[in-house]
Amino acid sequence: MASNPDKVRDYLFRLAAVVVGLIALAFVPAFIDPYSLRIVTGALMWAGLACAWNIVGGYAGYISFGHSAFFGIGAYTTAILMQSGIGMPFLATLVPSVIVAMIVAVIIGGPTMRLRGAYFAIATWAFSEMLIQLATVLDVTGGTGGLSVPAYLNEFFFYYTMLAAAAASFLGVWYLIEYTRFGFRLKALRDHEPAAEAMGIRTNLVKVQAFALSAAITALFGSVFAYWTTFIDPQSVLGPDITDQMVVMVLLGGLGTIWGPALGAVVLWTTNRYIWSTFGDTVVYLPILGLIIAMVVLFLPNGLISLFVGRRRGRELISRILRKF
Repeated sequence: MASNPDKVRDYLFRLAAVVVGLIALAFVPAFIDPYSLRIVTGALMWAGLACAWNIVGGYAGYISFGHSAFFGIGAYTTAILMQSGIGMPFLATLVPSVIVAMIVAVIIGGPTMRLRGAYFAIATWAFSEMLIQLATVLDVTGGTGGLSVPAYLNEFFFYYTMLAAAAASFLGVWYLIEYTRFGFRLKALRDHEPAAEAMGIRTNLVKVQAFALSAAITALFGSVFAYWTTFIDPQSVLGPDITDQMVVMVLLGGLGTIWGPALGAVVLWTTNRYIWSTFGDTVVYLPILGLIIAMVVLFLPNGLISLFVGRRRGRELISRILRKF
């Protein structure tokens, strides 16, 4: 087992790498055109969303198909509060959006987190579908006509806002999962929930806490998205494709890892944008995505992040690929 000085050294090295990465990202807008900047901004958003889903799916071991509900809650809360009748500034809407999402997550998570496997997945999917129907008929959400948000045409603002949200999300989750009792308890219940309960861990409380944390991060990005796009409707912020992409990004990058979701999000989002800009539509997107996922499952069952674990594992991967062919 590594000594305490080794742990401190490892922590400082990782933290320094993160700081250098953030400094590099801070200068990205100076070297790319507005269209590319928008793509990078989207990559940051999806990386944060994948990080949020990974808390429940990767660390708690519960597959949620309803996370688009919290994305929509954040988006609609910001859009409603910024309407002319209330007129709150954008930054002031972030806290209410996160709080509303956490309250809903606690209410929903209390009973549903007691379910297991497919039952939990179906329950979260049903909750998301219910919100779509409510948003379609309620006046406060604009119904099928959606809501418009006061426009602010400054791509630099949204890039740095997404960067700040993504950095806070990843650093916060990294600390909570790797260096707090909450993280140890969460991973313990994922590995063997009955054993965790036998050790005195209140597993349902830990699961609800994880669900609420995941919902809060998801709602945060939903809020920024609403202001960024200036218009939202039920399908654009509550549609099932939002959750589907979160799930695929995490599985692609590395389930239950800190940086795997970010890697999966960047790869999937840039692939999506490249196909759209090259072919003018996304008809070929799903076949290519399926091929990528099949290759990852076949050669990298632990996700793309396993490529960067170490040289020895890299050599083992190359040997495995050669044996396949």
